[in-house]
Amino acid sequence: MDIGGTYRIPVPREAVWTALNDPAVLGRCIPGCKELTQVSPEEMAAKVALKIGPVSATFAGTVLLEDIRAPEGYTLVGQGNGGMAGFAKGRAVVSLAQEGPETVLTYAAKAEIGGKIATLGGRLMQATSRKLADEFFGKFAAALGAAADPAAPAPAA
Repeated sequence: MDIGGTYRIPVPREAVWTALNDPAVLGRCIPGCKELTQVSPEEMAAKVALKIGPVSATFAGTVLLEDIRAPEGYTLVGQGNGGMAGFAKGRAVVSLAQEGPETVLTYAAKAEIGGKIATLGGRLMQATSRKLADEFFGKFAAALGAAADPAAPAPAA
């Protein structure tokens, strides 16, 4: 499934870039995040508790930063295992563009699921994935003093 979005953040791109690479900031923004630990400059380990429809699970996994183009963006590659609930893996391309005093953060993400959570149906998973991504990027933008830009189009998947 593919999702995307755009946020205007009223701070310079370098400040947004710094926050995108700060595990403490990211940990506060990831929905259900119980733990986020920096393993190396390009890798973090995470524990996230989520409820997707009737299924609740704690996922343990990793997030890798690839194609790093400081301060323009990077690609996040994550995978998590929720035991009996199943697994999730995904990739998100995050881009930062300076527009005057603001930064425009754009993301395009693709996710794959398997196991019990995959039986919940495409519509529920698409809606849940979009909600979780919007919650993360909304909290992230708000942490830097912004609100979502509802007029901005989502990038094509």
